[in-house]
Amino acid sequence: MLSRWFDRKPESEPADAAVAPSSAPASAPGLTGERVPRHSGAWAALRKRLEAESGLYAIDVGYTSPANIHYLTRLGHSIFLADLVADASTGEWQSQSEEDGSTVWNVEGFLNQSLRLSERKFDVVLLWTALDYLPQALVEPVVARLFEATNPGGQVLAFCHTRTQGEETAHCRFHVTDGDDVEVQLAQPFPIQRAFTNRSIKELFAAWSDYRQFLAKDSVSELIITR
Repeated sequence: MLSRWFDRKPESEPADAAVAPSSAPASAPGLTGERVPRHSGAWAALRKRLEAESGLYAIDVGYTSPANIHYLTRLGHSIFLADLVADASTGEWQSQSEEDGSTVWNVEGFLNQSLRLSERKFDVVLLWTALDYLPQALVEPVVARLFEATNPGGQVLAFCHTRTQGEETAHCRFHVTDGDDVEVQLAQPFPIQRAFTNRSIKELFAAWSDYRQFLAKDSVSELIITR
């Protein structure tokens, strides 16, 4: 499990001081390979807030992106990393029922390790496509934990697939930019678990105050959900 704080750095600190890659091998999926620019209306909207305010706390879900760390800390924000999909795939959190052989998930154990937030409250969650690749037993608990950990007015940026077949359903890492694009990069090949409809999104985020949907052309629905 990879989760660390990269606090905002003093102005005198070198620009790249807080963006060093993790200790993972350079050949690991998500660290190397082509990055493809993708226009994102949701990122464009969230970026305006990030550039207008300072001192925000953010969670970036997925494999470490030095670009994301650098962008947020440069603007004076702090970032927490939580690679939920990779953590869920370790096999550590599931066992077989002795009664019928079905899979039993240690949901609380998973949340306490992968979203161990030390009572922090967050203003921004870069959730990306994580919900599409999590086991079903973890989806609602993860959203509930994020709700508890998000300040009123805090926002989640989420990309949700609208179908489960096609090359665009490959598991990817997302890197933010200074413009309206995010850069998409192939990551570890986790299988997609589900597609979302407008109704299922509304039901999943029913406790949240509002959500805004942005049109996309690649079978991905972009959302900003507000606490």
